[in-house]
Amino acid sequence: MTDAEILKRLQRLEDREAICELKAQYCAACDDDHNPDTVVSLFVADGTWKATDIAVCTGHAEIHAFMTGMGTSGRIRNSAHMVMNPEITIDGDRATGKWRFMMMYAGNAPDKTIQYFRIIGLYEDEFIRRDGKWLFSSLHAIVEENDAYPTEASRLDG
Repeated sequence: MTDAEILKRLQRLEDREAICELKAQYCAACDDDHNPDTVVSLFVADGTWKATDIAVCTGHAEIHAFMTGMGTSGRIRNSAHMVMNPEITIDGDRATGKWRFMMMYAGNAPDKTIQYFRIIGLYEDEFIRRDGKWLFSSLHAIVEENDAYPTEASRLDG
């Protein structure tokens, strides 16, 4: 293997690791009460955030407003995003990624009690490298299932 081939392979591995770290930063920001400043910092200025049947936000201002609303709504508290099985394709300064995800969270039920929920789905993302740094150009959360865990009173016996 030539030095050029080794350098190309190394760059691809470094790019992949940087994209995985970006995804981890996104999940951590969401688990930090949907920290709008941190989430926005992970996107290009005209980036898109989209979640099935929830919202489509384009640009920093829309993403920031949506994340601020999520954080202040009380709908989601103490969340834990888990992403797995990354499929990342890199083409120069652009890349795509797919992850399976599960999110568990506590939230306020209509009767003001705490209820526990889970979301299962798939992320389909697009990335771009700007000034040597990978950023989201598009993040799409495809929600396959979003429901509350049953309470003790609603569980079936035996």
